Amino acid sequence: MKTPTQPRRPLQALAFAAALGMAALPAAAAELEPFTADYSANYMGMQADGRMTLAPAGSDRWKYSLEVSGAGARLAQSTVFEADGDHWRPLSGNDSQGGESGLAAMLVKKRSVDANYDWKSGRATWSGDVKDDRRGPVKLQPGDVDGMLLNLVLVRDFNAGKDLSYRLVEDGRVRRRVFQPAGTEQVTVGGESHNATKVAWKDDGRSITAWIVEGLPVPARILQQRDGRDHIDLRLKSVR
Repeated sequence: MKTPTQPRRPLQALAFAAALGMAALPAAAAELEPFTADYSANYMGMQADGRMTLAPAGSDRWKYSLEVSGAGARLAQSTVFEADGDHWRPLSGNDSQGGESGLAAMLVKKRSVDANYDWKSGRATWSGDVKDDRRGPVKLQPGDVDGMLLNLVLVRDFNAGKDLSYRLVEDGRVRRRVFQPAGTEQVTVGGESHNATKVAWKDDGRSITAWIVEGLPVPARILQQRDGRDHIDLRLKSVR
């Protein structure tokens, strides 16, 4: 997750990426299971720790969160979504970051953005530290996802053998994301070796790759690259 000449927004792709939380979960909402997954993290050359969690939020709602912290920086992203069978849709989200000291204070600009997905009116809007032209509204369509929810839906659909093509509604924009299998590779989690399938998206010098292991509820690794260089790299240590 190259040393930039100006602050960059690290969690946008993780939320894919982002990043990132691609839990290998069943399609039915009733079968969603809470989890906590701990990762070692490397963000722009800074060592950190990452944690993903999925927790019930009542009335068929779930909160999915990612936090990366260390070396004086903290990056966090969360989404609350509604699960009705295999229909999952975002309701609200928050994306925040900040550098408190040292190199992190220079590289990571403090910001916080809130998202609201109003399905009754069919519009998505954004508030907080966001430019006026990124506040929306954006018209919603069935099947739309935000960056965080994309991670869960991606692995769910991969395990079901479905096409991995999505309409991503985030940051006041609509973008198409299409992921493709990218081979297999051995990965180590908790001292044990596993065979992982890689799933990747690449466009305009940016790419995100997730390593999916059968039986694990989260990716064994998530790598975000920019211009061919590692930007964020999360490697699974444990999950419970």
